[in-house]
Amino acid sequence: MENFSTSVSFIWSIADILRGNFKQSEYGRVILPFTVLRRLDCVLEASKGDVLNKLKSLSDNVDHTMRETMLNMAAGQNFHNTSPYTFQKLLDDPDNIAANLSHFINGFSDDAREIFIDRFKLPEQITRLDKDNLLYLVVSKFAQADLHPDAVSNLQMGYMFEELIRRFSEQSNETAGEHFTPREVIRLMVDLLFYEDADVLTKPGIIRKLFDPACGTGGMLSIAEDYLRELNPDAHLEVYGQELNDESYGICKSDMIIKGQNAKNIHPGNSFSEDGLEDEQFDYMLSNPPFGVEWKKVEKAIKEEANTLGLKGRFGAGLPRVSDGSLLFVQHMISKFNRNGDPSRLAVVLNGSPLFTGSAGSGESEIRRWIIENDWLEAIVALPTDMFYNTGIATYIWIITNKKKPQRKGKVQLINATDFHSPMRKSLGSKRKQIAPEQIKTIAELFGNFEESEQSKIFDNSDFGYQRITVERPLKLNFNVDEERLELLRDNKAFSKLDKTDQQTIITALETLPGRGLYLNRDTFVKDMDKALKSAQVKAGAPLKKVILSALSERDENADVCTNNKGKPEPDSELRDYENVPLKEDIDTYFQREVIPHVPDAWIDYDKTKVGFEIPFNRHFYQYVPPRPLEEIDAELDAVTAEILELLREVHV
Repeated sequence: MENFSTSVSFIWSIADILRGNFKQSEYGRVILPFTVLRRLDCVLEASKGDVLNKLKSLSDNVDHTMRETMLNMAAGQNFHNTSPYTFQKLLDDPDNIAANLSHFINGFSDDAREIFIDRFKLPEQITRLDKDNLLYLVVSKFAQADLHPDAVSNLQMGYMFEELIRRFSEQSNETAGEHFTPREVIRLMVDLLFYEDADVLTKPGIIRKLFDPACGTGGMLSIAEDYLRELNPDAHLEVYGQELNDESYGICKSDMIIKGQNAKNIHPGNSFSEDGLEDEQFDYMLSNPPFGVEWKKVEKAIKEEANTLGLKGRFGAGLPRVSDGSLLFVQHMISKFNRNGDPSRLAVVLNGSPLFTGSAGSGESEIRRWIIENDWLEAIVALPTDMFYNTGIATYIWIITNKKKPQRKGKVQLINATDFHSPMRKSLGSKRKQIAPEQIKTIAELFGNFEESEQSKIFDNSDFGYQRITVERPLKLNFNVDEERLELLRDNKAFSKLDKTDQQTIITALETLPGRGLYLNRDTFVKDMDKALKSAQVKAGAPLKKVILSALSERDENADVCTNNKGKPEPDSELRDYENVPLKEDIDTYFQREVIPHVPDAWIDYDKTKVGFEIPFNRHFYQYVPPRPLEEIDAELDAVTAEILELLREVHV
């Protein structure tokens, strides 16, 4: 196999062997673990003899940890395999290939063996393949694939896994975007993440920790590690991750094993309910959490933590709607900022919803408020559309830090990078655009320069805040006892539950009201109604009176204002409105200027005022384009019409 594309196509073709015996949605359960297995087999092949010799030389008294360490040293890797089998040797004994392959898998060191047995559930697939007489064919095909790092680099291997996952996901109508992020987007995120710390990261022997709470196949961790190595070969980036999907977790962990990273830093499970790194703190964090994925399955655990621990826990700032857990990931990451005074920074890809979803007082607004008022939000970068494999929606990179540079304090930078892209030669799912290296450099420089320009705008933190005021208007009602309104009273659910005799007594009493004309004052009507009911010996409590008044009233601009027992106007809920007043502006000044000229009788219910935060990104970069002149449009229509007429003449000739 001469190149990456050939390698992917070859491995993809192996799925044809499964056709008929496996559903299309099941192909990945075989192909992905066998690809990882063959990769590890290729890596260990050269040192196989050394490992077996070392195994023979070890006494039975050597403890497990020391044994694993010595065998790893013999393999020259962070893992080893004590089985005499390789993919090539498995083919020498076709009749016992299932047993020998199981022996091969069980011969791996602990971390690698866990990948195949606990995560990929490969023994189950081996049994099924053997039963269908397909196991030998699959192993023989994979034995032809040279997946040694000298033939397929770690970067290419990452691309290969992602492409295979994308293809399998397309076939089974699953969401490939939940698994990985385009590499150029990761590179941009890493550039933004490290940009402010470039000087520190070039120091000899520097050590930093990086975490991804939704690490997928480990693409972000790998690219961050490669970037830092380019910047400073003496630097060491200790990477950590957690992943819910077992297959993606297995691929990520195997990649970490091959690269010499500590595979125990990669944890399985749900980051929200099973935090595998509960007490850890990190210098850097990267993530692309799934877009718009609900968190109903872990709702109980999250709410319990939020209510019990508040801001001492991870989710005390607020809880977003259950249909989208993006901002839960952001809170989870912020909870892992360094608490010893050292800086931490995170870059996370989100869709547009977290920018503005939720009004003042909602969970989303409270989370934005918490981030911005703590002066943690450094920048937001708008990416081009059609960048991701499973969706063409608008996406944004949030840069959040606990220690801004002096010039950034109290400020937020918005960068519009939507025009920084080039077309792809061939689309991959919904992905039709890519960001070239020079465009990544330009975007990173826009961030680093921290200057106003057409693509970069700088705001005060308070520019994104507002006070949501409740504007009330007085309730004005007229009252009348006519047949139409009495019918409404009879149809009322609560009234209809009364005894028929009582219903008729009340209606008869109401029909005795003086003149039975239109009342424009509620107090006058209530006084007459009470007198009529008393004369009829009807004992009407407050709930019944409320039902009667509701049925016999209508809103009327010409009626008197209804007042409470303190003589103050009652608000009309149907006329209630809300205004968002910028945080920098005085509420009363805004109210007098924007509201009173239109509704002079309105007032503010100050007790209901709430502070909210939203980031209307597109509004700040909107450029008005005036419509074309009518003359130009008419001329264009005339030209088209003339062209059509000419074509018709040619047809009729």
